Amino acid sequence: MKIYLDLILLLNFFFDFIILYGTKIVLKEKTKLHRLVLGSIVGSISTMLLFIKLNNYTLLIIKLLISILINTISFGNKNIFKNTVYFYLISIILGGSLYLLDISYAYKNKGIIFLNSNLEINIIVIMIISPIIIYLYIKENKAYKTKYSNIYIIEIEINNKIIKLKSMIDTGNNLKDPISKKDVLLINNNIKLPKKRFIYVPYKALNTEGIVKCIKPDRIIIENKVFKNCLIGLSETNFSLNDIDCILPNNFKEEL
Repeated sequence: MKIYLDLILLLNFFFDFIILYGTKIVLKEKTKLHRLVLGSIVGSISTMLLFIKLNNYTLLIIKLLISILINTISFGNKNIFKNTVYFYLISIILGGSLYLLDISYAYKNKGIIFLNSNLEINIIVIMIISPIIIYLYIKENKAYKTKYSNIYIIEIEINNKIIKLKSMIDTGNNLKDPISKKDVLLINNNIKLPKKRFIYVPYKALNTEGIVKCIKPDRIIIENKVFKNCLIGLSETNFSLNDIDCILPNNFKEEL
């Protein structure tokens, strides 16, 4: 069996680079391109360990140390643990996806039996598909963060009664009581709150004016942070957002 060392080094450099580049984008690391190249070179050279006779435990420890070295070279020693974890996470996603493609391509099934078709995915095809897999992962990761980064579980305490609601920060919600200057949280009108004296807050939105009925909570807890200088507004209609019962004002984003 022939082993082309230059091809192995090239492939490992290629995979290390796109994984490091994917890590850079996902974690928004500010690093120079040449540092990623240097980290990829170190990762590629480390494949020489495959030709050294080592036991599995020693090899595992060495690989872990090398991966830490690669990420330190590429991103510096700040957030090294997080960088290394995401480096492995993206590696697993890429490797698993390529393995799935290889299985799907190289095997054919007859009923419940899978037989090897003696076909393999071409290296060129792998090098084309791999960046696409990384791109799709980055795209889905960004979509997930956009959707869930502004969602919180809040606790509203009124008259010693605590109500837990799933909430979302709305950057367009700048509603304040013009007198007390307190921010207003909006909740669905089907949420039952303890009876308390109403405070009426006027609002204007897209050529629409109205009055929001509000009550003053004892306190609101979000992510272990206590907010007291705010009001709870009762929405006239239910929100059309999945499982969201409370809209937080934009000002909260600065403190969460």
